[in-house]
Amino acid sequence: MGTLIVNLIHYPVCPNPELTTGVGRHADVSSITMLLQDDVGGLYVREPKGDGWIHVPPVKGALVINIGDVLQIMSNNRYKSVEHRVIVNASRNRVSVPIFVNPAPDAVFGPLTQVLENGEKPLYKQVIYSDYFNYFFSKGHEGKQAIEFAKL
Repeated sequence: MGTLIVNLIHYPVCPNPELTTGVGRHADVSSITMLLQDDVGGLYVREPKGDGWIHVPPVKGALVINIGDVLQIMSNNRYKSVEHRVIVNASRNRVSVPIFVNPAPDAVFGPLTQVLENGEKPLYKQVIYSDYFNYFFSKGHEGKQAIEFAKL
């Protein structure tokens, strides 16, 4: 059985948002993240090819669904985790509610045999989720660097 973690995050107004970040660039350590954001915005995803950032405008009543590192590993790169960050606002508070869908702490995961077709080699090793989780948080917000922990 896996776990769901619900965070309630408040980003206060920052008169000089260029001097700080709400949350630094990272990919989630979950399998899937569901995000409910308010109307302020501030979520940015990394451009697929390049170093730029794309604003994810809030849509009233909609959820943002992010693929996390666990799903990238289990799919052997068929699905890619999303590098993203949060920027604070100069004039308005921001509130977001992410729901992280995670394996159980003692779960062992890696590329599923069902996705390895025609002799395809796994790109990742089998890892214990709690080991991966702890490694992720030991690295801080360093983009998608944590996934290197599971690579063969």
